[in-house]
Amino acid sequence: MPSTAASRRFIDLIRQASSKWANLDPPIEIKVGDYGKIDNDTGELEIEGNIYDNSFQTSLNNQGLKINLSDSSYQPKKGPIGDNMIISSSGVKQGDLTLKPEVSFLNLASASVKAEFEFQGDKRGAVLVMYKPQQEYISPGKVLTSVLKADELQDKYLVTSTFTCPGYYLYLSNKSGERVALALTAGVPIPAPIGVSAGGEASVDWWTDAQGAFLRKAFDKAGQYRYTPLYDLKYRSNGWPKVFGRARNQSARVPPVTFGYDTQMHHYETTEHTGDHDSPNNYPSETDEASGSDDLLLDIFAINTTVRNASIAGDLHTAEDLLTQEIDTDDNNYASYANRSVVRARNSEWDNALQDADKSITIQPSLLGYISKGIALCGNELPWDAMEAFDLASIFLNRDPITIDILLLIKAVTLFNAGRRDEAMQRVQDLATACQHLDTLPCSVVNLYLRVQLAIISFADGRYSEAADQLNDNIPSITNLFSRRTLFEPRWKIFTVLFGWDLDSLWQTANQMRCDAFLRADRVIEAIKSHQYMMRKTASSNGALSHSVFKKNCITRCVAKGDEAIAASNYETAIELYSVGIGLDSSSESLFTRRSKANLERNLYAEALHDADKVIELNASSYVGYELKHTALHGAQRYDEAIAAFKIVPSKLDDTSDAQIQKLRHKYVSPSEVEDAIRQVIHTQLDNAPLRLLNTSTGRLCNRDAQINAFMESVEYREILSSSMTHAPLQTDPIEEAVAKYFSWVMLSHRWGSKEPLLHDIQDKVVYDLDPVGAVVKLQNFCKVARDKGYLWAWSDTCCIDQNSNVELQRSVNSMFIWYRHSALTIVYLSDVPPSAHSGALANSAWNTRGWTVQEFLAPAVILFYHADWTPYLEDRFQNHKESVTILQELEDSTGIDMQSLVAFEPGTRGVRQKLQWASTRVTTLQEDIAYSLFGIFGVYLPVIYGEMKQNALGRLLQEIIARSGDTTALDWVGKSSNFNSCLPADITSYKAPPCMPPYPTEDVMQTSLSSLRHAMVVESALKLYTLLDNLGPPRFATSRLQLPCIAFAVTEVRRKRDQNRATCSTYEVKAGGLDDLLITTKDKLVQFSPARHTRQTLLLVRPWNRHDLGLPDLTDDRDAQSMYGSLLDEPLDGHRGEDELVDQSRELRLIVHLGQPFGALFLAQQHGGEYKRIASGHNIMARVKDMTAVHDMMDVRTLEIL
Repeated sequence: MPSTAASRRFIDLIRQASSKWANLDPPIEIKVGDYGKIDNDTGELEIEGNIYDNSFQTSLNNQGLKINLSDSSYQPKKGPIGDNMIISSSGVKQGDLTLKPEVSFLNLASASVKAEFEFQGDKRGAVLVMYKPQQEYISPGKVLTSVLKADELQDKYLVTSTFTCPGYYLYLSNKSGERVALALTAGVPIPAPIGVSAGGEASVDWWTDAQGAFLRKAFDKAGQYRYTPLYDLKYRSNGWPKVFGRARNQSARVPPVTFGYDTQMHHYETTEHTGDHDSPNNYPSETDEASGSDDLLLDIFAINTTVRNASIAGDLHTAEDLLTQEIDTDDNNYASYANRSVVRARNSEWDNALQDADKSITIQPSLLGYISKGIALCGNELPWDAMEAFDLASIFLNRDPITIDILLLIKAVTLFNAGRRDEAMQRVQDLATACQHLDTLPCSVVNLYLRVQLAIISFADGRYSEAADQLNDNIPSITNLFSRRTLFEPRWKIFTVLFGWDLDSLWQTANQMRCDAFLRADRVIEAIKSHQYMMRKTASSNGALSHSVFKKNCITRCVAKGDEAIAASNYETAIELYSVGIGLDSSSESLFTRRSKANLERNLYAEALHDADKVIELNASSYVGYELKHTALHGAQRYDEAIAAFKIVPSKLDDTSDAQIQKLRHKYVSPSEVEDAIRQVIHTQLDNAPLRLLNTSTGRLCNRDAQINAFMESVEYREILSSSMTHAPLQTDPIEEAVAKYFSWVMLSHRWGSKEPLLHDIQDKVVYDLDPVGAVVKLQNFCKVARDKGYLWAWSDTCCIDQNSNVELQRSVNSMFIWYRHSALTIVYLSDVPPSAHSGALANSAWNTRGWTVQEFLAPAVILFYHADWTPYLEDRFQNHKESVTILQELEDSTGIDMQSLVAFEPGTRGVRQKLQWASTRVTTLQEDIAYSLFGIFGVYLPVIYGEMKQNALGRLLQEIIARSGDTTALDWVGKSSNFNSCLPADITSYKAPPCMPPYPTEDVMQTSLSSLRHAMVVESALKLYTLLDNLGPPRFATSRLQLPCIAFAVTEVRRKRDQNRATCSTYEVKAGGLDDLLITTKDKLVQFSPARHTRQTLLLVRPWNRHDLGLPDLTDDRDAQSMYGSLLDEPLDGHRGEDELVDQSRELRLIVHLGQPFGALFLAQQHGGEYKRIASGHNIMARVKDMTAVHDMMDVRTLEIL
């Protein structure tokens, strides 16, 4: 059997490593619910009973504790079978098993457990191994809460959980440097090591080479869980809880440990070594704890008065001298040696301190001697030896709980000072937990002081934020102790003497360091709040200088961190930082300036204005305050005040003597310059706007001057004036944007009804106040819709044009396309389309037949269609119906206008024939309007002459188009000739027929034709014809006379076909040189002739000439012109063609092929003056050359004048 001391040592070491009790004799069953006392000598539990016994249940009932422990829910629970568990004490190093030469391990691979342990240092170590343990435990909760109240458990220990297993191994070493190997093997018997009697004869058993006296092991061959090597205890006491090893038995509930699902062995290792040999029955009651004077501890610890006073005063040198004198006088004065050891340890003279401590103990062992030795050993980085010294010191305490508590705290502080801080803090925490029913104040004081020291260490390491948080967590507790004068009690002098603690200034030190830590961590706001807290708590004025320096530093950091926040667009943080700085110094112009700017970034204009006024108040001569004030007022939409504030800025800049600041004057624009720029932009904007507009807000009709005046009085004007003065050179883009937005207008497109309100009906009246009858309702609703969509101005052709002014009328007709083009929105009102209408109603609306409405839906970029009740057409909620495929498709189908043109129409003279066809089905109330409504579409500007009749109006339009563009496709029509010119139609309806556009030959046909032309030897003739056509000028059209370049074919025979009704028209057989015979139907009466019967009148069939037939660009189109200029750069400078081109001559020959295709011919009759007139036909005259190779038949190239 091991000795009592060895048993206690093993239990203590396992307890320190795992917080659990070891059972020295595992075969002896320890059950969950057992209770009793701990034998102070052996550390073993002396079982007195079990809470699950019937007698205990009866006692519970008698004590009124209402709980039935026989209930299954209160019975012990079993956890799962765990993996192998290894617990080793501190200083024991576990490694892999290595074989010695004399050991033959034939079955090592099959070993369930195998390990090797090295016992380091010069102290004993313990190992406990359990094979697949299973835990049984009492569930935390009602059971423990109830049974611990029972009288039987007073000052007793209760087994709350056990660990059972089929095999265990426990060993206590007896020397340092020892190596022990163990294995749990199966299968083949294992030979015992040399000198070891315990061999492995069983098929499953432990093998070990351990030779110590304290070795126990066993394995149940049947695998039964019959051993209990480990268990948990819970102690109930009305006094001081018992301490074993690292932690006293805690009264707080400890949840059961269940073992895992991982495959590794559980390994517990302690980080400390301590042993207490006190009996749990010898602790004082609460009434005894506070007994004794405040200096009693110093007396108990035998602190010399000299050391005491010198240490408190900080005069350690004097104390050492006095103690040395005492030693010189009496060399056997153990107390003087112990006291001098303390002083020398304070001076970090660790070797000398250790020598004095050893000398003191040699003369006479004492409490202070061992304490001073423990301190010196820790200083010499021998913490384990130090702990043993402290253990020996406890012998001299006579089991007094107060002094034991202080000794344990001294022990923890010593470890802390030796760098084992986590361990030290854990010791203090464990002690406080164990003392929770007694006086925990010493633990609280030491804990707080050490935590402050941790913060100081963090601060010294540059971990300022961590230090600040540590201090922040502990200052409330320090303040509490400080306010109760607790920190000033003499009983803490023991820590001052031993370690130099200054508890009197702990509160001040912690608070000052917290402020500095927050500041250095750039947590400026918290630093300032901490400083303000400290200043409120102390009334002393001795910190005025440090306060001033700290305040200055804080302000500097506030500015720096605030500026960083601004750079990161974190304006809220910047404002908070600047505000804190202002709280420290309300006279800082810079801080108010910065905060004002930050408030402006967050659109906090009232706050920014307040700060701007403070800047002005602090420095009235500075321009900065007025600049900020202007910006804040501008943001608050107080534009008049903003402008007034800004006007002061230039004067402040002019008045300053600082040359650098004076240079800032050029950054700003004078109000007069901005005003002039705004006027110029307004006039430019209104150049494309209607002459009169309805104000949708007031309902009044306004001319240009009234519109401009309204703008000058508007918030929008003051806003743009205020904002434009601050940046030079003047930025016109914002002005243009603001003006365009303000003057944006909505156009109305509609079918005129009866009694439409005219100009004189609404002049000087409010539209909304008119009687809502007839077309007035339409006008009122139109204005309301425009207003509701956010537009101030609206235009309707009924009342916004003075119909009695020819000048205004002409200007309006020529500008109307531009007005629709530049409108923000065009509203199309379909008065005949009910809200219940379906798709197709738009196509059938009268609006879709009118001539003027073509430009009204082509010109605008944004358009919306409305039913008769002013709801969106087809309930289509698009913001622009030009984005609605449904509506666009309906328009395309009904108008013949392709979708691309509907969406992005470009006015001009491209595609003349197509545009004329679009208008060919439209009607107008006034006949001249059919031409006038097309002015904008073709981009022409002509006089408006109502009464000239439609033939003249249409003639003037077509004459202008041909004269401008040279495009003769306008001559492609069927019907009656115009009186304006015989080549033009009398009515727009003549363009209904599709244009005469014969298909262009395919490339295969082209190549075949080119080949035949080359064989026919016509290249020279082709070159000549090409040159003739290239030299032709474009068509000219003026004063109703058309100069038409063409290829002429002389008519050689005209015969009227028989059996025709001459009342309507006649059909003639016509022959012309070089052309196939033709049939021409016309209402004109032709003179018949033939080669045998000549006539005096010359008749021609002509092919109008367009330059694009040569493959040359249309010079009227910018894009073609650019292409032409680009191609000309590629031509040889000398005009000569390359060799390949001379061989191919493809361009000229391709022209011949093109001329050989069918074409729309004009039938012309020569007049007496040599001019020609067109003979109109009821159908297209499609002519074709007889023989493409007969180029000479196409050589009659000329320009004819047609009347």
